[in-house]
Amino acid sequence: MREDTRTRIQEIALRLFTEQGYEATSLREIAEELGVTKAALYYHFKTKDDIVASLVDTRLQELEELLAWLKEQPKTAETRREVVERYAEQVRGGRHLGIGRFLERNQTALRDNPTLIKIRDRMMELTVEMSPPDATPTERLRHALALFALHAGKWLMKEEELSEEEVHKACLEVADRLLQP
Repeated sequence: MREDTRTRIQEIALRLFTEQGYEATSLREIAEELGVTKAALYYHFKTKDDIVASLVDTRLQELEELLAWLKEQPKTAETRREVVERYAEQVRGGRHLGIGRFLERNQTALRDNPTLIKIRDRMMELTVEMSPPDATPTERLRHALALFALHAGKWLMKEEELSEEEVHKACLEVADRLLQP
């Protein structure tokens, strides 16, 4: 039951933060939308930052696990393809897209959020680790863009016109082309 309430809070907060903006949404509004008292909301989350952290903590953990795995692998084309495939699975699905939209629409308000700074740092580490030390700047950029292609495809294609599978397949195809020499 507790997890269901937390999940409902996250879903409502995510929707309100995206629609109204992070700064314009209060904990009181989230509680009202849920039909609970502000005290009941406080039981689960003390601040809006706590809600944001809960939304992105899983993403941070996934990135850290992928980065740890990558650091143990040889810097080969096969490893880069595996990283892209694993990363693609992590960012697949509606929840990630919803969180991505929220973050994109609230960049200024969340610029100094500690969890989001860690995510940016891990992404930078991941892009560095994908390339061998002797990679040219062009190769390093292509390898990094292969990861970012997985995000860009979700923004550039109208998902209501394409299935999630079609978007996923197109993103992987572009990423694969960027990984080729």
